[in-house]
Amino acid sequence: MTPHYPFAALHGQDELRLALLLVAIDPRIGGVLIEGPRGTAKSTSARALADLLADGRLVNLPLGSSEEQLAGSLDIQAALRDGEVAFRPGLLARADGGVLYVDEVNLLADSLVDLLLDVCASGVNRIERDGISHQHAARIALVGTMNPEEGELRPQLLDRFGLLVRLRQTIEPEQRERIVRSRLQFDRDPQAFVARYQAQQQVLSERLGEARRRVVTLEFSDALYRLVSRLCHGAGVEGVRADLVMLRAAAAHAAWQGRDEVGEGDVRAVAELVLAHRRKNPPEPSADSGAQPPSSASSSMTGEGLADTSDDGDWGAMPPQAVAIQEPTARRPRLEPSTAKKP
Repeated sequence: MTPHYPFAALHGQDELRLALLLVAIDPRIGGVLIEGPRGTAKSTSARALADLLADGRLVNLPLGSSEEQLAGSLDIQAALRDGEVAFRPGLLARADGGVLYVDEVNLLADSLVDLLLDVCASGVNRIERDGISHQHAARIALVGTMNPEEGELRPQLLDRFGLLVRLRQTIEPEQRERIVRSRLQFDRDPQAFVARYQAQQQVLSERLGEARRRVVTLEFSDALYRLVSRLCHGAGVEGVRADLVMLRAAAAHAAWQGRDEVGEGDVRAVAELVLAHRRKNPPEPSADSGAQPPSSASSSMTGEGLADTSDDGDWGAMPPQAVAIQEPTARRPRLEPSTAKKP
């Protein structure tokens, strides 16, 4: 099989890589929704993330899937005949421990989106039919993508996604060049390209596994609870789902950094990913707004040498020009209208 493009070789899209790592560390975050046009590496990034996980499993959910295909089904006749529950696994069972990828999730039936998000938030898939029930673990990193030009996602469903990444419409020329160069090298010889990044991939995979084990042990201080409550209240979000997601995402960020405590910097590194699609009030500059932007925060998430950071500054600004100052000319005497009467 042709190998997937390696996660360690991804260029740019720092927020995207950050969000993917967070949901892989703690799937209870509720998945990540990637909003952007075609050709912005959405599906490539999802496949690359799956390769970092222990199972390396990527399951695609087709738009025409039924609820039974997604959740699985129970064989009632077998249960009545043999007295045992016969469960036919669905896509959720296959994706356990891996990545479930849904392209154009905004075109998926609302009932399936609800089911997906419920399972990802709880980590358990429950099937009930005619008084018979079955459940199985479903620790799934959900990745959904959508192109806003092809339709919007209902606000009720949008809020259910833990994180949102809005990709830029355009890519800077230098970044475009790096992406194209790497992609052509991969297409020319995938095996050699993947081998070149094998060591970095191994480091990322081991670090991700350790973070997944560490995140369940982390606790939050009273000060962090207050900070998260203040940020969510200031954004005018409804309910407390944003608070829960922000704390879980902050813990995942701290676990990736190898820390034993979750700090304020972890909260601020993930805050906008949590609030971007829930915010009712515009952000206001304040003394607390010294947050690290997501792009720089994600540089530390992806590891040394793996994230591209550049200071674009005021791109397009014109340098100051020297302008000669002309000496003012002597003012001509003002001619007053004659007040003498004509003869």
